[in-house]
Amino acid sequence: MSERKSADTIRALRGKHPEMRARDFARIHGIAEAELVAAQIGHDDTRALRPDLELLLNGLMGVGEIMALTRNESCVSEKIGRVERVEITPHAAMTLGADIDLRIFPRHWRFGFSTTRQDKEGRTHRALQFFDAQGQAVHKVHARPGTDIAAWNRLVETLALPGRSDTIAVEPEAPPAPAPESLVDAEELRRRWRAMTDTHQLFGLLRELKLTRLAALDALGPDIAWELDHTAVAGLFEAAAEQQVKLMAFVCNRGCTQIHGGTVHKIQMMGPWLNVLDPGFHMHLRLDQVARVWAVRKPTRDGELTSVEVFDAQGEAIIQLFGQRGSGQPEPADWRALAESLPALTLTRSA
Repeated sequence: MSERKSADTIRALRGKHPEMRARDFARIHGIAEAELVAAQIGHDDTRALRPDLELLLNGLMGVGEIMALTRNESCVSEKIGRVERVEITPHAAMTLGADIDLRIFPRHWRFGFSTTRQDKEGRTHRALQFFDAQGQAVHKVHARPGTDIAAWNRLVETLALPGRSDTIAVEPEAPPAPAPESLVDAEELRRRWRAMTDTHQLFGLLRELKLTRLAALDALGPDIAWELDHTAVAGLFEAAAEQQVKLMAFVCNRGCTQIHGGTVHKIQMMGPWLNVLDPGFHMHLRLDQVARVWAVRKPTRDGELTSVEVFDAQGEAIIQLFGQRGSGQPEPADWRALAESLPALTLTRSA
């Protein structure tokens, strides 16, 4: 294992590449993004924060308009709005509202920072950034022109940690869990799948059967789950925009899931990136990192729900999409028709 770079070294490297995106800079230089942010403590307005979700989320309800950003390696979700309602339990937290809709898993929130910087035009950019034990970003909150800066500053003071250390101790990434050696009991899986009454029961089902999500999808059979062509991802967003189909887009990492609910409008390709560029919602999805795409039917007490699930080469979820519906309501027919119209994967065999 290589020796970690010192904060002095990180700052010197950053000085040579000040405009590079933080995540890209960290990857290229073999550090965690949290180490890059921490290295600025004592050298600019960066401060270390407690990742106290109760204080943070309740405080955000008082700051007005913000931009909430959640991402994984292949997809970025940016939502503008207000934090309207907060629910917190020992193992999870959530924000609920018209715009900012988050599901948060506190055990993965290890480091927090407040950052303030000025761009070349003299504009001030304020952010609260939170990272997991490996120094990977789980969630970021950006101030907006409509943010109450006095309330924002009070929240920072409430969360601020004492001391000015510019070094943090991040943990190495755990090696991927080995694939289960036992064969999948497809009949048992199908029986228990069909017995579900809520989509959240899926997590316990997979855990009890010791299955990854992709292993389950491979075994379920095409009447429940069928693999789609990669072009289905762009096709879904383009059709949803054209037909104004209301959808729910879940972008997740291990510490946070951010949900967009509603229609999408402006879809634009830029290189490998598929972008949604709407007022209040931006999404950036790298299509070249999509490895597998599935359409999946899940039984619930409100009827069958259809999802489109996108995975990377490591089998990690990039984004999941559902039709938007109210509590207790069936799946919208226009969403189901769209999902079922997407091109299935066609396997070609050499002679």
